[in-house]
Amino acid sequence: MEKQVYNPYLPLGTCIPDGEPHVFGDRLYVYGSHDQEGGSSFCVLDYECWSTPVDDLTSWRCEGTIYRAEQDPDYGTMDKVMYAPDVVRGTDGRYYLYYAMAGGKRFTGPIHVAVCDTPAGKYEYYGSVRTPDGKEMEKYITFDPGILNDNGRIWLYYGWALSTPPEEIPDPEERMRLQTQVFGKTREELTAQPECYMGANAVVLADDMLTILNEPVRIVPGPWEAVGTSFEGHAFFEASSMRKVRDTYYFIYSSQHSHELCYAVSKYPDRDFVYGGTIISNGDIGYQGRAPEDRLATTGNNHGSIVEIKGQWYIFYHRQTHKTIFSRQGCAEPIQILPDGSILQVEMTSCGLNGGPLEAQGEYPAPICCNLTNSRMPQQGLEPITVSLPHVTNCRECRYIAEIDSGTVIGYKYFRFDGKHRLNLRLRGEAEGTIYAVAGEIELGCIPVSPSADWREAAISFDVQGVHPLYFRFEGTGQLDIERFAFEKTI
Repeated sequence: MEKQVYNPYLPLGTCIPDGEPHVFGDRLYVYGSHDQEGGSSFCVLDYECWSTPVDDLTSWRCEGTIYRAEQDPDYGTMDKVMYAPDVVRGTDGRYYLYYAMAGGKRFTGPIHVAVCDTPAGKYEYYGSVRTPDGKEMEKYITFDPGILNDNGRIWLYYGWALSTPPEEIPDPEERMRLQTQVFGKTREELTAQPECYMGANAVVLADDMLTILNEPVRIVPGPWEAVGTSFEGHAFFEASSMRKVRDTYYFIYSSQHSHELCYAVSKYPDRDFVYGGTIISNGDIGYQGRAPEDRLATTGNNHGSIVEIKGQWYIFYHRQTHKTIFSRQGCAEPIQILPDGSILQVEMTSCGLNGGPLEAQGEYPAPICCNLTNSRMPQQGLEPITVSLPHVTNCRECRYIAEIDSGTVIGYKYFRFDGKHRLNLRLRGEAEGTIYAVAGEIELGCIPVSPSADWREAAISFDVQGVHPLYFRFEGTGQLDIERFAFEKTI
């Protein structure tokens, strides 16, 4: 069997969310935040880069730690966190890493910049984005920078917004109080400009990659300004990212629902953007009309962007694990940009970058599931989930799906079946009942489940042809864990 790649595309113990994919030379690089398995807060204090040849999306390698928070001279002045970065090749041929640092619930300080001669070498602190008079640029909310080299013109995009729709906070005084509390700004600072403080913004940088050449302008509104526009219901929340496709600018962002990555389009880099649609949701909400209450996984914040690799476009995004939003893992899916410029929403799959379905041969880790639901999956907030819920987790080097209860469905899209197989599951737990295995609409068999404190094997045999999603559904009492499953071709 040829080497394959599945979602998440990095090793299961690696948590690189907020992935910004870029092709530099003959390699695809992904720059993102750096979470931890079972983490209790966003983003450890460094950036780790991964890359793979554009000719082989299965051969990911870790480029190591490319930058640390302690290299920033502002580190240590307050409780800092390093949020989602982006990287661009400057007009001088060097590579510039843009990032924001924040502490607590406040979004304060400028956008910081580091530089390196290579895409994934050791970056060195370079400076902060500044106004022409040398002051740090802090207009609006300097968060989640995205950067674009548009034929030698460098565009910086950034911003943030409260996801709460305006009708939920009708009182102006309550709105002001909330903003001063969340952003750490005074009333005078918040009212110093005519626009709402929240939304996505654009500004041009000088050749020094630090100095802004114009006042930042609003390109996509947050929920409080989106009423009556094409963005109403899918307004900007965070995760600014810009791509240019031929003569059209695509602004990729996380909407007010947070679980979805949306896009807006314009013929200009800094104005006239209109809402395009949703590209992906990390619970498949909206895909083929799926309602939020029918989400196919726990949903949570999302962040990523699109990239073209050898003629094929992909969306990079992340999913939640460990019943928290502090252990996010990167995933990717192929997408199509249609002749009219639109992008249809795609579903989460297990085979993402593989170029086709996974082969029903060999062993697979259970946590590569793209669907994991007991029909009661929540939207994940800042507080970890404490109630019992099926989820991906780990115990040291063992990664598995835990707390599988009656009615839980675990889905893998897609596998190519080619005849007679034996399917082995490795499971444990106090559960008693039956696991029903299905390939699409085809019943594969039933696996009896009985209590076992240790991992044990259980198997079924079947004969199926074609490409199908693989589902496991448990019915019974108690809970079980599944670590992996394996296909064995039989005669």
